[in-house]
Amino acid sequence: MRCPYCSGLDDKVIESRQNATATSIRRRRECLSCGYRFTSYERIVEKTLMVIKRDGTREAFDLTKISRGLERSLEKRPVPNEKVEELLHEIEDEAVMVGRISHEVNVEAIGEMVLKKLYILDRVAYVRFASVYRKFNNVDEFIKEIENIHKTK
Repeated sequence: MRCPYCSGLDDKVIESRQNATATSIRRRRECLSCGYRFTSYERIVEKTLMVIKRDGTREAFDLTKISRGLERSLEKRPVPNEKVEELLHEIEDEAVMVGRISHEVNVEAIGEMVLKKLYILDRVAYVRFASVYRKFNNVDEFIKEIENIHKTK
């Protein structure tokens, strides 16, 4: 670590301490050349999870996009906010696990995760989300999806 006072490269760590959330370490250091004391912070930098969209482009995983889709599909449905938050965290965790090696996940995989969770949580919201995600073009596709729900009951 370079000393901010004399630019010396030799120092010793006097004290190390984690922050409250254990996401970084604060280190007090002393330059061996000039005796100046300074603080450094150490934290893990993770590679961003990327989403591969249908057209092949990539963008950073954004939980707020999923949240907006869930809000629309759950509009006026009797589902508490706590359940929605729990659902979002489950989807995020699952997406991270799917992309843990390549740091990439297909948008289709995320959509299927959402559908699977919504199917359990609220079937009306499931059909609403499916209609947008699967791009229903007519009423027959809605009817087919609803019939599939009735078959699996």
